[in-house]
Amino acid sequence: MNKFKRVYHPYQNWEEVKFNMWGSVSDNKKYLDMAIKFTGDHKKYGSYMQRVINEWSISCENALTDYSLNRKAWIGHAAVALAIQCPENIVRLAWSYLTDEQKYLANEEARKAIASWENNRIESGILCENMGKEMLF
Repeated sequence: MNKFKRVYHPYQNWEEVKFNMWGSVSDNKKYLDMAIKFTGDHKKYGSYMQRVINEWSISCENALTDYSLNRKAWIGHAAVALAIQCPENIVRLAWSYLTDEQKYLANEEARKAIASWENNRIESGILCENMGKEMLF
């Protein structure tokens, strides 16, 4: 069951665009190596996921209310974009280089960040859980 009504924002307003999440880089190998190292460190990775939920209000609202989206993957891609301006297609490739344990730990960090974002929105009254899934503003 979806917790919140889907919220849309124009892509021009998404913070992730300004951090190259959907862009490109001139040296894919360099960014792949950086993304593997970054995503393999679940504590650092998780700290940037927390930054995303605190700093990217528009992107988070747009992505995290979309239940057809792999929200754990999105928050992970967003964290890498915030940290090193790495495009999500390279982050997807970097994921394939991680061990099962690294993937598990990273997914736990993503789960925590998403739960925190949802709880903060419910507590602040910005989004309302299980009340017709309507926005309160």
